[in-house]
Amino acid sequence: MRIVVGMSGGVDSSVAAMLLKREGHEVIGVFMNNWEEKDETGVCTSERDWADVRAVCRQIDIPFYSVNFARQYRERVFEHFLEEYRRGRTPNPDVLCNREIKFGAFLDLAEGLGADRIATGHFAAIDMRDGRYRLLRVPDENKDQTYFLYMLGQRALSRALFPTGRFTKAQIRAMAREYGLPVSEKKDSTGICFIGERNFRQFLKGYLPAQPGDMVTRDGAVVGRHEGLMYYTPGQRRGLGLGGGGNGERWFVVAKDLAGNRLIVSQGEDRALLYTSRATIEACTWIAEEPPSPPGTPFRCQARLRHRQPLTDCEATLFPDGTALLCFDAPQRAVTPGQAAVLYAGEVCLGGGTVA
Repeated sequence: MRIVVGMSGGVDSSVAAMLLKREGHEVIGVFMNNWEEKDETGVCTSERDWADVRAVCRQIDIPFYSVNFARQYRERVFEHFLEEYRRGRTPNPDVLCNREIKFGAFLDLAEGLGADRIATGHFAAIDMRDGRYRLLRVPDENKDQTYFLYMLGQRALSRALFPTGRFTKAQIRAMAREYGLPVSEKKDSTGICFIGERNFRQFLKGYLPAQPGDMVTRDGAVVGRHEGLMYYTPGQRRGLGLGGGGNGERWFVVAKDLAGNRLIVSQGEDRALLYTSRATIEACTWIAEEPPSPPGTPFRCQARLRHRQPLTDCEATLFPDGTALLCFDAPQRAVTPGQAAVLYAGEVCLGGGTVA
């Protein structure tokens, strides 16, 4: 079988390629360059990652190529990222990147190379039941990445392989060391890929003009100044610069007043302000490419509102316009507009939508 592996220069995709090669497949490594910009030190991190990809591919003796998807990434992912911040929301670009780039543009490229399958280092699993491919959670719950893959459909899953999904991270690193891969101890990437280790506020300021304004309490009293609403999320406590004051308890973000350019804050741990039992999600997509339940008919499931958050039981009701209402069994803290809400039936990822 000819398999094209999306290689990031990290240990997961490197071990994925090695495992497939050892199984006897014809493996081709492809590095996706999705962002062309140097960091604060003048270094383009993608150049370092590309060097690691070349070293790994030479080690396991497979051909390798680099492809530039920077234009597609900017048009399909980054512009949406900026628009969400303009709307005062907190987007998750990795979700859209998976659908549009890694299992969109990359899949098209691989098929053009005559590939039977594509593979990545994601921690997820795939099976088929009743003629439909299913996306499944993996045993290493701390590393499970189905949250970021909920927008994939049947075409992507029918062509995808996740060779590392059945292993823990410790096992992946152990295999990398055993076979002498040069990235065996490479640190995992964290945060938003195109920002990397840079200061987030400084990065965003280069694309969206910051509009400072007042921080106010719920009754309108001004208690400080914010640097721009785009830098804050509901429930946030760090970086407010308010110190004690008031009743002496820690301040947190309650909401954003976009029209008035005001950041509404409060003190303490007021459950009525930080917690909610309901959320509306929009732009819902389903792995099976058909909804789990007819519109207007509630169904039981579990929801995950951020990566690594424990699953929470809920009742979901879908509507014909692609939105859904989630009613949680237990109130959830700081449900944030713009973030992904992903739904599960046990180990099966059903799909999800964006918190509205």
